[in-house]
Amino acid sequence: MAKSYVENRDKTNTIKLRAVMKELPEFCSEYFVGIGSRTSVLTRLNYAYDLRTFFNYLTSEVRKFKGVDPYDFTLSHLMQVTSRDIENFVDYLSLYQVEDKERTNKETGKYRKLAAVRSLFKFLYVHDRLAQDVASKVAMPKLHEKEIIRLEVNEVAAILDEAESGSKLTSKQRDFHRINSIRDVAILTLFLGTGIRISELVGLNVDDIDFDNYAFTVTRKGGNRAVLYFSEEVANALAEYIELRNVDKEIPSDEEALFISIQKRRLSARAVENLVKKYSRLISPLKKITPHKLRSTYGTSLYRETQDIYVVAEVLGHKDINTTKKHYAAISEDIKRSASTKVVLRDEK
Repeated sequence: MAKSYVENRDKTNTIKLRAVMKELPEFCSEYFVGIGSRTSVLTRLNYAYDLRTFFNYLTSEVRKFKGVDPYDFTLSHLMQVTSRDIENFVDYLSLYQVEDKERTNKETGKYRKLAAVRSLFKFLYVHDRLAQDVASKVAMPKLHEKEIIRLEVNEVAAILDEAESGSKLTSKQRDFHRINSIRDVAILTLFLGTGIRISELVGLNVDDIDFDNYAFTVTRKGGNRAVLYFSEEVANALAEYIELRNVDKEIPSDEEALFISIQKRRLSARAVENLVKKYSRLISPLKKITPHKLRSTYGTSLYRETQDIYVVAEVLGHKDINTTKKHYAAISEDIKRSASTKVVLRDEK
């Protein structure tokens, strides 16, 4: 079942989370247990990484906490943290070092790390572990709207053609392409034809595909299972790949994964990212295309066809309609272009 992939992923992240928690103050354990029912393991792991950065900053950069190990940081110490200390932490994130490696954060990185700190302070304050919530006084960094990057219609066709032919690949890349071209076309077609997330794609099992109903089942964020539908074009690409997969005697009989690596095991998210990068660079070198950008491409195309944001939100699995807007905001160019012809200054007869 597909859940086995999700369960294995969550198990790995849980082990990582417990390892990071050993570096954090004891009261953080109470916090992570408290938010466990409303957050995913991956969210808690990322919060743990961000809080580790915060407490390392306090104990290495703030004079009153010098010499205190992050693990030994107590609630009494935390009560001495001021909003100014947290503001300085946000500034510190612009450039700092970890084990002699230089780290930088732009506005999104600062936003996420401050969100983790604010979440911890709020939890401890609400549960009467702190007398005041000084973190709430620190304003979140302003996030500027990012340019919407997606493939144009001609580029969608071009990337699928390149995955099929491999005409622009190096001789070394062609060696792998001869083995994987049908799989790669199926992956790109599934991304561009359904808008699924990379985690949903790599988590697919063969049994999740229902060709009779042109449907497949995915595990969405939060672990919910959902049925999605695909077109005949997607069905053809999947069917061709599965036919090839079924005759590969090197794949273990108990391997349920749909997409298989050269090592004959479930394809990893990193491998899929590299696959998308390889082909997209060849057809659109100035755009940094990722699996998520292929999702945006699908969201934009779907909105253009339906003109219904709620349909797009439902298909993409968005709980917040504002998230959906990001996927079709690129059509504002079309709207502006259309608007330019609507106002007539002189009525020529």
